[in-house]
Amino acid sequence: MFKERTCMTFDLTIDEGTYLVQLARRTIEASFTKAKVSFADAPPKTREVCGVFVTLNSLRGREKLLRGCIGYPYPIKPLVEAVNDVAKAAAFEDPRFPRLAKSELEKIVIEVSVLTPPESIRGLKPEQYPSIVRVGVDGLIIKRGGRSGLLLPQVATEWDWDSDEFLSQACVKAGLSPDAWLLPGTDVSRFQAIIFVEIIPSGEIKRAETQG
Repeated sequence: MFKERTCMTFDLTIDEGTYLVQLARRTIEASFTKAKVSFADAPPKTREVCGVFVTLNSLRGREKLLRGCIGYPYPIKPLVEAVNDVAKAAAFEDPRFPRLAKSELEKIVIEVSVLTPPESIRGLKPEQYPSIVRVGVDGLIIKRGGRSGLLLPQVATEWDWDSDEFLSQACVKAGLSPDAWLLPGTDVSRFQAIIFVEIIPSGEIKRAETQG
C-alpha cells in the first residue's frame, strides 16, 4: 500500500533519483516493444505521492534542445506511477513535438523534476512578487480566467531571466499577456523541485543543484 504523505519536507538520494530517471528511460523503451515495466524494485521513497515532470532534451553537440516535457504539477500519484505516466506522455503526447522515434533514444537525455506542492502567493501586492520569487529555486504556475502556465525552476536559469522576466514568461506560457501577473485576479503559485538529469544518454545521472 502506497503512503499518502506528500513531499513538503521530502528529499531523495542520488540512488533514488537515478532509479526514477532510469525508470523514465525504461518506460519509453518499453513503449516501443509493448513490454510491461515493473516497479517491484522501487525504493520506498520513490513510492511517495509527489508532483513530477519528465523532460526530454535532444543533444546536438554541446547544445540541448527541448524534445518533450510533461508532468503532474500536483501530488496525485506515487512517484513511480507518475513517472511512468509522464515519461510516455513527454515522449509521445507533447503537442509541441512529433512522437519520439526509437532512433532518437540514443540522442536524448532525460531529466526528472520532483515537485513540492505548489503554494499560492498570498498577502502581497503583485509588484512585490519579484522580491520573493527565487530564480533557479522556485518554479511558477500562473492561472487566470481558465488559462494556466507552468515553468520549472531550471527554465529561468537556462534562459538567464530575472524574477520579473520569469513571471512574465510564465504568463506567456499560459497564453496571457506578459504583465498579467500584475492584474487583480491572477493567481501566482510557486514550488520547488529536486532535479535529476542524465549527463549523456543512458549514462551517468547527477542531481542538479538549485541556484538561489
